[in-house]
Amino acid sequence: MTIMTKVFGEISIDDDRIITFSKGIVGFPELTEFALLHDSEKGSDSIHWLQSIQEPAFAMPVMDPLRVCPDYNPEVDDEILRNLGELNQDEMLVLVTMTVPKEVEKMSVNLKGPIVINAAQKTAIQVIVEGEEYPVKFPIYDILNAKKEKAGD
Repeated sequence: MTIMTKVFGEISIDDDRIITFSKGIVGFPELTEFALLHDSEKGSDSIHWLQSIQEPAFAMPVMDPLRVCPDYNPEVDDEILRNLGELNQDEMLVLVTMTVPKEVEKMSVNLKGPIVINAAQKTAIQVIVEGEEYPVKFPIYDILNAKKEKAGD
């Protein structure tokens, strides 16, 4: 399938790369099919994009939360994850959504609403973490800059 995206222009997405969110994502319950994309020039360690298949203009930046919060380990009720099918730790991918405002120094990730993907079955769910341990807006600009400077040494 070929779609015209806002971030990557015209791209081709194989059907076997489509990830299904049976309940959509927070704020967009009608969007249930996404592809996980990344800029090949920046490598798969960089920011990824959850690209909507149904709404090509909608793409959400996401990243591995361990890059900015090494001890990130939210408790999620097994019952919530049951919809993903049989989960194997090696096939589970956890991502958090990013907010990148005009003032890039205020860039943040949402540690309260991680996305859990069963890579083997191409199913996913966005969960809301109980408690106050993880914020909705966790600032990451300084963390990413420090990592970039360290890598440049």
